[in-house]
Amino acid sequence: MTPKEKMAIPPQAMPEQDAAVRARNMNEVALGYTAEMAKTEASRCLQCPTKPCMQGCPVAINIPGFLAKAAEGDFASALDVIKETSLLPAVCGRVCPQEKQCQKFCTMGKLLKDVDKAVAIGRVERFCADLARETGAEKPVACAPKTGKKVAIIGSGPASITCAADCAKAGHDVTVFEAFHRCGGVLVYGIPEFRLPKAIVRHEIEAIKQLGVKIENNFVIGRTRKLRDLIDKDGFDAVFVGTGAGLPKFMGIEGENLNGVFSANEYLTRANLMKAYLEGSADTPFWHGKRVAVLGGGNVAMDASRMALRLGAEKVYLVYRRSEAEMPARKEEVHHAKEEGVEFHMLENAKRVISDGKGAVAGLECLKYELGEPDASGRRSPVAVEGSEFVLDVDTVVVAVGNASNPLIPTTTEGLEINKRGNIVVDPETNMTSIPGVFAGGDIVLGAATVILAMGEGRKAAAGISAYLSK
Repeated sequence: MTPKEKMAIPPQAMPEQDAAVRARNMNEVALGYTAEMAKTEASRCLQCPTKPCMQGCPVAINIPGFLAKAAEGDFASALDVIKETSLLPAVCGRVCPQEKQCQKFCTMGKLLKDVDKAVAIGRVERFCADLARETGAEKPVACAPKTGKKVAIIGSGPASITCAADCAKAGHDVTVFEAFHRCGGVLVYGIPEFRLPKAIVRHEIEAIKQLGVKIENNFVIGRTRKLRDLIDKDGFDAVFVGTGAGLPKFMGIEGENLNGVFSANEYLTRANLMKAYLEGSADTPFWHGKRVAVLGGGNVAMDASRMALRLGAEKVYLVYRRSEAEMPARKEEVHHAKEEGVEFHMLENAKRVISDGKGAVAGLECLKYELGEPDASGRRSPVAVEGSEFVLDVDTVVVAVGNASNPLIPTTTEGLEINKRGNIVVDPETNMTSIPGVFAGGDIVLGAATVILAMGEGRKAAAGISAYLSK
């Protein structure tokens, strides 16, 4: 087909559950492409010689290469191309912000002057991965001969999984130490089932095990064992720290210690990892709020507000101090939240949580805001409107205003350099820390970021580890 003919092919919309139905169940919202839809969408790729889409992919997937195979209907070969650089295609196809990364640079989107009309790279990637998993057609990944070197990976989130896989493929003996009873990090405790089914995460973890990676659960580095002991006493030649950004931030307002106020971390962990939505058989008690306010405007705030509906809330308010244009959440997540009935309160912010006099939440006093001058990031700063106080009638408040890096390892490891935000400082080329042989990546280095950015950090660190061990 000529470029003009390809431009005439309409983008393939993703089939979804009806909003009214899905808002009360935990099943996946997006239902996935059919084979014909995947072929059609992949055929829209212009196969640009310069491959501009790849500059937006932190793990450097050969995007035109896998789309060319998918356009031919050879989905197995398409997946082979993806797995050259990523072992989490079913995950990335679902949760990566493609519109801000690979699809942002897609020539088709630029020609049509709409990033939403770029080739739906992630959706085709998801289809290829799902088809192979569902038909049992996945192929084993080859590993290099054994090097005799031992690598410890701390944490099992996206950065750690990627680093572990790349180190195993390089021939190293890899052991993952995970503090929780299940592996996957933010993929299992943070991202809800309706966006990322946990069976898929378990499957991707199994793929890592098939490379020979060993996993130790319920093992807290910094408590069960000190980081330096892994090298000094346990014989590991290198260590990767990927413990993420698990320290929730709060607003610092009156009433945040009341019963019914939760960090989004706790709220989502109870619902996702401990399955609070399974009445009668859940691994945790849960506060079933009927009128819920979620504070924040990122993807975590969207997840928490949509989860509140699925846990039985009658009314969910999303309170954000800037306008919708400034929201960092994915446009797709905002759209889904609105469809499901989340009520958006833009240019408003919490001032204090009101008590019922018995230690529980009885309301949320808010202030109206207007946008002033741009801040250091370029976004216009919100300015409170004096005398604009009003009260939202709520019994639950979920604070989703960001997370800081997990402080356990930095505070229990002498000589490990951190910056003023508590993030581990690394060499930007190799991701080695201030301690020789100790590497780090993902949110513990970047601060709270995306799954795919964490994966890119894991790949870079794995290359740094192999270079270090070769010397």
